[in-house]
Amino acid sequence: MVNHVKRKSTQKQSTEQTPFVLKDCALIAIATGKRAFNLKELRDDLNIVSEDSIYQHFWGSLLEPLFEEREYNNDFAAWARRGLHDDKLAERLAMVDPSEYTNLEQLREELIEIIEERWDENESLPWRLATEPFVFIESQIVVFDTDKRIQQPEELTTLLPNLSTSSIFYHFIDARRRLSDRSDDFRAWLTGFNGKYDDICQQLAALDLYFSTLTELRQQLTQIFNNCCGELS
Repeated sequence: MVNHVKRKSTQKQSTEQTPFVLKDCALIAIATGKRAFNLKELRDDLNIVSEDSIYQHFWGSLLEPLFEEREYNNDFAAWARRGLHDDKLAERLAMVDPSEYTNLEQLREELIEIIEERWDENESLPWRLATEPFVFIESQIVVFDTDKRIQQPEELTTLLPNLSTSSIFYHFIDARRRLSDRSDDFRAWLTGFNGKYDDICQQLAALDLYFSTLTELRQQLTQIFNNCCGELS
């Protein structure tokens, strides 16, 4: 009789899932005082600037107002083209996808390696004076609680289309810096539903988060939740 009661108590599990806390954010740009007037100075500064600065120059532009299509996704590639007028270096830097690196230190090392490989091809390039300096800035994220709580993933089908792009940034991009498994807040929450939403998680993991705008990401997220939640219902 005792064993029976014990088995029964161990099988009793809570099915209540913690609600998803919907947040928003802003990136506050902060001057570092560092300026690079040639490629050598850029390389030297890259060795010592904070990770927050590297993060800003890759991801910060996603939150900036977009009045025209950008030629390059990161500030380093844009400066190589606009300041140094070196198309080869610009193209190589533009191909760097920060989401493919485990951490920002690995990303820093990749940038330095690309720069040094390029100046090995052109001995005068490290000293060529740029027509405009590269201005290093760093960013600090400010997070806001929207006071919205989501109990079930199906609710996202109506919320996502009207979600701010900065909220998409916080939950889908910045989360990868915060979470130890480099996941996003949506997947981290969905895993608490005992595998019911594994299909959504797989599709979210496959999204290209760097070479898409936040508006495009919001549309893709909306479509994934609409399709999968419709099938589950």
